[in-house]
Amino acid sequence: MKNNLFPIAKEGWNYIAYSFVAFVVFSILDLDFFEFISFLLMLSLIFVFRNPERELPRFGDNSVVSPVDGSVLSIEEAQTSDYAYKVTIESSYTDVAILRAPMNAKMNSISKQSGTRLSSNSLLSNKLNENATIIFEDENSNKVKIYHMLKQSFSEIKIDAIKSQKLFQSSRYGVMVDGITTIYLPQNFRLNITVGNELNASESLIGYFS
Repeated sequence: MKNNLFPIAKEGWNYIAYSFVAFVVFSILDLDFFEFISFLLMLSLIFVFRNPERELPRFGDNSVVSPVDGSVLSIEEAQTSDYAYKVTIESSYTDVAILRAPMNAKMNSISKQSGTRLSSNSLLSNKLNENATIIFEDENSNKVKIYHMLKQSFSEIKIDAIKSQKLFQSSRYGVMVDGITTIYLPQNFRLNITVGNELNASESLIGYFS
């Protein structure tokens, strides 16, 4: 992400600034309860939008790492002609919200759909919730499709990249607070994860192209 190497992701600066202003105002008015609540809110927002550096394990040229922090909900067959598997990862408010490139590749396409922010338990969430779809393609024409969908988040999905932009594995490309990520993988892919695994973006290996 361009110019987003600060300890706090730039997408969170406005939220943190508003909570700080509220804290100052309530302090001046001597409203102790609201002063305490606004201070807790400010600390919570700093935590949610933290932007840590990550160690970059050398998995190899054909590797794919997790683009998000979260837990693996499911691994299923994909019912499409282009992809054989789909891995679903759930992220919460306690997970780092930064999105990272899963491999050395260019962004073949980017699309974002505005929508609601229903609970993932709702039958309508897959159709109505805000989402973004990105297809990464490496120099060997291997493609990985990533679908991000918000749950009950206060912040929209931010994609800080453009079509055809080349990214190195683990490069920051956006922010998603509290969402579901589905990774679509082709037939020539060997998975290295199981349901229930806890993943860290850029540090956890999803698998390899064969």
